[in-house]
Amino acid sequence: MKMTIVVHSGDLDKVMSALILGNGILAMGGDVTLYFTFWGLQRLVRGRFSKAPLSKMHFMGLGKWMMVQRMKKNRVAEPERLMEDFKALGGRVIACEMTMELMGLSKDQMNDQWIDHYGAVGSYVKETENADNTLFI
Repeated sequence: MKMTIVVHSGDLDKVMSALILGNGILAMGGDVTLYFTFWGLQRLVRGRFSKAPLSKMHFMGLGKWMMVQRMKKNRVAEPERLMEDFKALGGRVIACEMTMELMGLSKDQMNDQWIDHYGAVGSYVKETENADNTLFI
């Protein structure tokens, strides 16, 4: 199975959902590419991966703190660990060059250890050609 996931949102819970799904598919022998664009791309900027807010129930930052505490209690991997596992399992990450340009980001600001390719829509479309599923998160 081949899956592509567009990571459009930079919200912590949504980025984690993309990584959990991706890791699950990779662990089952699948092939997964994550395409980070717009606000999702902000998570690939060095030092910003876990600094994301929650999409809902954030309660001025308290919701995120509560979620992190529950994750620790239930031994859920932190976002960086999920990304490290994703890469170790063979997952690929594309960073959207157009979004980088729009947001004034340069490659030297990005976390290169996680990015396999910098590309635009054509790179993403090429990845979807043989995909069985595509998700937009």
